[in-house]
Amino acid sequence: MPYTYEDVGATREDRCPPGFHRLHVRTRIGEGEAVFRRASEALMTWELHRAVGVGITSDAAKAAPGVDVTVGLGPIKAPCRVVWTTEEYRRTAWAYGTLTGHPECGEEAFEITRTGDGTVWLTITAFSRPARWYARAGGAATRGLQHAYAQRCGKVLRRLCAPHEQI
Repeated sequence: MPYTYEDVGATREDRCPPGFHRLHVRTRIGEGEAVFRRASEALMTWELHRAVGVGITSDAAKAAPGVDVTVGLGPIKAPCRVVWTTEEYRRTAWAYGTLTGHPECGEEAFEITRTGDGTVWLTITAFSRPARWYARAGGAATRGLQHAYAQRCGKVLRRLCAPHEQI
């Protein structure tokens, strides 16, 4: 199945192609190496998405380039494919792009970083535009839901990592 947009991988460079709406939400998760490792594990294994309450089906247990993922919210099924991943000393990230049948067209990246002072952050960046009539009809409300979802991801990940927070 082909991607539904041309600029595949643009989130890696934090680019938003012309004609798309940009999303950028950053949430402090906690502090320390243990929080970073826990957050990275939850992100890479789909645990974060499941804990947020969306249905996730995938042909792999872990995010990797080329892995197909379907995000489900009630009757809406949104097929995606992982475009890129990164697992580094202070950064873990991946992005997926939309496939035919997704209500939106674009890409979304999820990034866990640990700064020099030990603070752990989740940053979600995306670019999108409607691909289905109901996404177009939703207009600004659809973008509001995307923003609320990104904020919820941060709150849920903070809760998942709380037992690992340095004291």
